[in-house]
Amino acid sequence: MSRPQLLARLAAACEQRAHDSLLRRMRTISAVDGCHVESAGQRLLSFSSNDYLGLAQHPELAEAMMRAARQWGVGASAAHLLGGHRDEHAQLESELAAWTGRERALLFSTGYMANLGVIQTLLDARSICVQDRLNHACLLDGARLSGARLKRYVHADVDSARRQLQSDPEAAALLASDAVFSMDGDVAPLPELAELCRQQQATMMVDDAHGIGVLGRDGAGSVVEAGLDETQVPVLMATLGKALGVAGAFVAGPASLIEGLVQFARSQIYTTAMPPALAAASRVALRLARDELWRREKLVRLVAAFRDGAAQRGIALAASRTPIQPVLIGNSARALVISARLEASGFLVPAIRPPTVPEHSARLRVTISAGHEESDVERLLVALSSAMREP
Repeated sequence: MSRPQLLARLAAACEQRAHDSLLRRMRTISAVDGCHVESAGQRLLSFSSNDYLGLAQHPELAEAMMRAARQWGVGASAAHLLGGHRDEHAQLESELAAWTGRERALLFSTGYMANLGVIQTLLDARSICVQDRLNHACLLDGARLSGARLKRYVHADVDSARRQLQSDPEAAALLASDAVFSMDGDVAPLPELAELCRQQQATMMVDDAHGIGVLGRDGAGSVVEAGLDETQVPVLMATLGKALGVAGAFVAGPASLIEGLVQFARSQIYTTAMPPALAAASRVALRLARDELWRREKLVRLVAAFRDGAAQRGIALAASRTPIQPVLIGNSARALVISARLEASGFLVPAIRPPTVPEHSARLRVTISAGHEESDVERLLVALSSAMREP
C-alpha cells in the first residue's frame, strides 16, 4: 500500500506557496491606539482595518460590553435554542430588523457561518446558485456545501448573470452577490440584479458585510442605498465586526425566512450563541452608526482625498467609492516588497495576493476609517509614492 500522506502533502503545498511569494504569515499586534498599532516593537499607522466608522475602541461600546458581562457572564453557555438566547440578543435582532427595514433578523456567530447557514437552508441538489465570480469565499463555500449547482457570472455583469439563470429555467434559483466587494471596493449593480431576479423568478441574496454602516440612509446599507426593499431582496446578510466594530453577523428578511433558518440553519442551531456582552456592545454601535452622520461624511471626504492624491501622483487604484481602496500592483513579489517598504516607513498596508484575488492582480488593500485624519492620508500617499518609485 502506498497511501498519500496528508501532512506531507500539506507541507509541500506550503513550500510551493512560499516559492510563489504567496505564503501567508500571521502578524501579532501587541497594542492598539486609535488607528495606530504596535507590532514587533514598531508603532504603525494602520490602513488595514475594517473598522470603517472608528467604533471598535469607542468608550460607550466598551462600557456596554463590560456592563453586560457583569450581568450575564462572559459567554452565553448554550446554543440559542437551548437557553443561550438572552434578552440582549432578542433586542439586538429587533433593532437590526428595524434599521434595515425588514420584518425580522437572526443573529449568527460570524458572517461565514451566516452565509453557510442561509444557502444550505434554501438550496438542495435540484437547485442552482448563481454568483458573481468575485464573491466572498463563504458565499461560494455555502453553495458548494449545499449540493446545489454553482454557476458563476462575470464580475458585475448582469447579462452574464442572466445567461446563467436562463441555462436552467426550471430549477429553483438563488442569485447571491456581495454588495461591496471586499478586495475591490466596488459596489454590485443591485437594482439591475434585483430586476433580473424578478424577471427570472429567482430569489436574491445580498452579503452587505462591507456596506452596512457605511452606505445608505442612516447607514442602513447598500440595499437601502439602492432603493430596494425586502420584497426585491428577501435575503440580507451583514456583519457586526466591520463598520460596527464588534463581532458577529445577522440575516434579515421576511418572517418566513427567519423561521426557516431557526428550524434548518445548522450553523446557527448547532453552535453556542454569541456572548450577550457582544450583543450589548453591538446595540450601542448600531445607535452610533445610525445617528452620527458625521462619521460617514468624514469617510467620504477622506476617500476623495486619497483618490485625488493618488491620481495626482500617478498611483493606479481600482474603481471604488467605498473605504476599500485597492492600489493595483499585479506582481505578488512586488506587492510584498512595497508593503514592506511602507512598514519600514511606519504604515501597515497589507499585500493581497492570489488565491484571495485572481492571478496577476496582486494589490495593496488600503482601508480608510473615520478615525483617520486628512494628514494621515497625505502621509500615506507620500510614503506610497516613494515606495512605488523604487525598483
